[in-house]
Amino acid sequence: MKTLKAICFLLACFFTANGQVASDSIKVEDNYRSFQFMKPASALTNASLVFVLHGSGGSGEEMMKATPGLLKTTADENVIFVYADGYKNYWNECRKAASSLANKLNINEEAFFSGMIDYFATNYHINKSKVFAVGTSGGGHMCYKLAMTMPKKLRAITAIIANLPDTDNMDCVDVKVAIPVMIVNGTADPLNKYEGGMMQSGNFIMGNVRSTDRTFHYWSELAGYRGEPIKTALPDKDPNDGKTIERYTFKEKGKPEVTLLKVIGGKHDYPNDIDVHVEAWEFFKRQME
Repeated sequence: MKTLKAICFLLACFFTANGQVASDSIKVEDNYRSFQFMKPASALTNASLVFVLHGSGGSGEEMMKATPGLLKTTADENVIFVYADGYKNYWNECRKAASSLANKLNINEEAFFSGMIDYFATNYHINKSKVFAVGTSGGGHMCYKLAMTMPKKLRAITAIIANLPDTDNMDCVDVKVAIPVMIVNGTADPLNKYEGGMMQSGNFIMGNVRSTDRTFHYWSELAGYRGEPIKTALPDKDPNDGKTIERYTFKEKGKPEVTLLKVIGGKHDYPNDIDVHVEAWEFFKRQME
């Protein structure tokens, strides 16, 4: 009981210092779509907006609880993080074979995200030129969709444990506008296989995806890069987790940055050596320099 009280006290202190968790919804066609965010403790001006997207079957609330390091690290920064909810816990992303109701009903995600951008511009004065998205698994696929279908409204994306759908499984019309992209994938992922192929979890079918290398090169070639990226080994801060990370980066003046974090030994999870969401925010900040 003492432990529970201590946890509740710490959470109360955290929310007091960083604002309060707020929930709201907007009507998109025939559906009310919900989202959560940390309401700023003081007025913001020209703030960045970052969508943090859950995986298939998850929720915005669960995603917020999974990112305490991100909220703590950015407490004093001029940014609002939004934890949106997929339609009945799933996104209508670009995988044609996805058996989710969101995909079958062709839920209008572009209208949902455009509506949220307008909501935060009106109510919290965010800068519409500083809108980003980071997502895990199905949320990463939703980030790819945003980058392909409405790139002029997104400054950059980060997709975690997600590869692009293969050409036979692509359900989006790509406008082919290059934007900064960061990918974080594990080489031992049994679901989103590093080498690509069929994705299926129980009865939930998602179809074929490209390999991580093909996904990375798709975005880098779209940005106009040729040749080899710069390779850097990240510090192995947790030698006991069986994972190491290599960073591959294309970055030139006048071109969008495209980066791959290759998690060697990584599965369908997050590595311990870095906080992937904090890493995504650092990536986003570089795109505003």
